[in-house]
Amino acid sequence: MTIKVIIVDDQAMVRAGFAALLAAQSDIDVVGDAADGRQGVELSRRAHPDVVLMDVRMPEMDGLEAARRLLDPPPGVVHRPKVLMLTTFDVDDYVYEALRAGASGFLLKDAPPADLISAVRVVAAGEALLAPSVTRRLIADFAARPAPRRKGAVRLNGLTPRETEVLELIARGLSNQEIAARLVLAEQTVKTHIGRVLAKLSLRDRAQAVIFAYESGLVTPGE
Repeated sequence: MTIKVIIVDDQAMVRAGFAALLAAQSDIDVVGDAADGRQGVELSRRAHPDVVLMDVRMPEMDGLEAARRLLDPPPGVVHRPKVLMLTTFDVDDYVYEALRAGASGFLLKDAPPADLISAVRVVAAGEALLAPSVTRRLIADFAARPAPRRKGAVRLNGLTPRETEVLELIARGLSNQEIAARLVLAEQTVKTHIGRVLAKLSLRDRAQAVIFAYESGLVTPGE
């Protein structure tokens, strides 16, 4: 199955470079590009991509607002692409808000080409992806200004002890394979637990699971 991608970035050379790299892959089809967030939203509504590579800082409309419009569309709009945010800086202030808006992850623009290709495939498959430095930034944000613990702690009561354990390990940045090794489980069993956690907590993906774990107090920065 071919993954349809659009690239939204205000730098023409970046768009061209990413497009050439991705279009060379047999399973990826670049169906368009846009120079700002507003154009990106309009293009996505027309092209129905699977993945939108979205720059954070752009004129007219930034990537954060564009991501919000794509992931929380108005009535009548049913298409919701996966959004992978692209940033030059691993300390971008938009990290937290973009993930809360539903972005599937962040990738630094200077990442190796193979990482970009892999990221598109991972996000298209429904997984979340965060550059390690971005994950550290996210955790640092929680440590500096902890979010209020609202109803999250109550929602945790709906999880089984094993599901709670899996959620905690997700929040600590472990991969499915690492969680399986830690809990002595089959990797497919871990995937099943993660699916149940996301469904019970009404979360889109692992990125939102990380945020929920910190906001609910299940995991505390610095532990």
